[in-house]
Amino acid sequence: MIRVAIVGGTGYTGVELLRLLASHPQAEVVAVTSRSEAGRRVDDMFPSLRGLVDLDYCDPASSPLGDCDMVFFATPNGTAMHQVGALLDGGSRVVDLAADFRLKDLDQWQHWYGMPHAAPALVEEAVYGLPELNRPAIREARLVANPGCYPTAVLLGFLPLLENDLVDAGSLIADAKSGVSGAGRKSALATQLCEAGDNFKAYSVAGHRHYAEIVQGLTSATGHDIGVTFVPHLVPMLRGIHATLYARLKRSDVDLQEVYERRYQEEPFVDVMPAGSHPDTRSVRGANVCRMAWHRPGGGDTVVVLSVEDNLVKGAAGQAVQNMNIMFGLDEGMGLASVALVP
Repeated sequence: MIRVAIVGGTGYTGVELLRLLASHPQAEVVAVTSRSEAGRRVDDMFPSLRGLVDLDYCDPASSPLGDCDMVFFATPNGTAMHQVGALLDGGSRVVDLAADFRLKDLDQWQHWYGMPHAAPALVEEAVYGLPELNRPAIREARLVANPGCYPTAVLLGFLPLLENDLVDAGSLIADAKSGVSGAGRKSALATQLCEAGDNFKAYSVAGHRHYAEIVQGLTSATGHDIGVTFVPHLVPMLRGIHATLYARLKRSDVDLQEVYERRYQEEPFVDVMPAGSHPDTRSVRGANVCRMAWHRPGGGDTVVVLSVEDNLVKGAAGQAVQNMNIMFGLDEGMGLASVALVP
């Protein structure tokens, strides 16, 4: 049995980790930390976990993190990098759901996250945790940087085209929409009901921190110089990401359906739908799957890929559990068999 701790268990990704791990046959959550809620029962804050999680929140300073086999960090950016080193030295393995170890370029990290990095050597060691790209390295890793929600949908959608050199890598467009839970559980004016409800807007058009992660991922996977325009949007729904991806084809005689099906035929959590399909976010709500389909409007040289996921599952906690399964040699789908919730 894998002894698991969750650092930062009061946010949406933290409670999603608890939901998934509660039914995991080979994982036992033994500690959930929160400075502000220390001493409070977890199922008092989240009654959905009554009968499933019998724990109190504990202060990180007095928690048994060092006795755990796996530690998940569901903390704000800039937290894990101060604590991970000691845990790794003690023999624990770590999946960080924040961005502390995603970017290899430390100048880029400081630019996008506004602080110098506290553990540069661990940045070098960390493995980017997109299983469909880095499974062998994840299997051997001590430290995994769980991908961001937007980058997961964008990378998986673009990879088959770029790996086969089928599109112009310098003129990619990622037009992505996220549900409000992507902003986290903190109080913020933009995510209050009267602001986000019955509304639809773009944000961070001049530059979003996930841009650097998308460029890094596509560049390292394909060796191409990547030029991508990434525009995120907030839509009035709780969960879900819909990424509409545009690229210019170099050739028109390629069977794109075969390309996508071949690339993901062995991937348990990527679903390539029939050509011309329109995957929607409802079809992945609560499930650890990225569902996609491609189009060529008017039969022209533009390919449009529709890529959807639940931002809290395949875009966060589900992918983190998937990475844990790989790291410990378990069946990759263990604890992740939930069917999407419809309606």
